[in-house]
Amino acid sequence: MRITAKADYAVRAMAELAAAPPGQPVKAEALAASQEIPRNFLDNILGELRSAGLVRTLRGPEGGSMLGRPAAEITVAEVLRVVEGPLAAVRGVRPESLEYPGAATRLPEVWIAVRANLRAVLERVTLADLAAGKLPGDIGRLAKNPDAWLPH
Repeated sequence: MRITAKADYAVRAMAELAAAPPGQPVKAEALAASQEIPRNFLDNILGELRSAGLVRTLRGPEGGSMLGRPAAEITVAEVLRVVEGPLAAVRGVRPESLEYPGAATRLPEVWIAVRANLRAVLERVTLADLAAGKLPGDIGRLAKNPDAWLPH
C-alpha cells in the first residue's frame, strides 16, 4: 500500500483537530504549521473533509476548523476513503470485480485478503486513539514487531 502525501496530511490534520479542546476551532494557519503541511494543500484537504461531514468550519476572527463528529467515531479508514477513495483498488477497480485467467485465477482473493487486513487496522484506529497517543492493543503489538519495521 502506498500512502500519498494527501492521505498522510489528511490523517495528521484530523489527529490535530482531535487533540484540540472540544468545541474550540483550530485556525488553518496553526494546523498547517503544527504538522508542516503546505497551506494550499491543507485548504483543499479540509474542503474535501468538510464536504464529507468529517470537518466543520466556523467563520470569523474566532473561527477555524473542528471535527464534524466525535473523534472516537472517526476512523483512519474513513479519512483515507474521503481523500483517496477505496482502501484497496487494483488499477482503479475494486478487487471483487476482477477476474484473471490461468495461473492468476486466485489473485483477486489475495487482493481481497490485503484489503481485509488493511480494514482490520485502519477501521479500528480512531482519531481519539491518535490524539491520546494510544493504539488498540493488537495493533500496537503489530507495530512493535521488529519485522514490521524492516523495509521490505
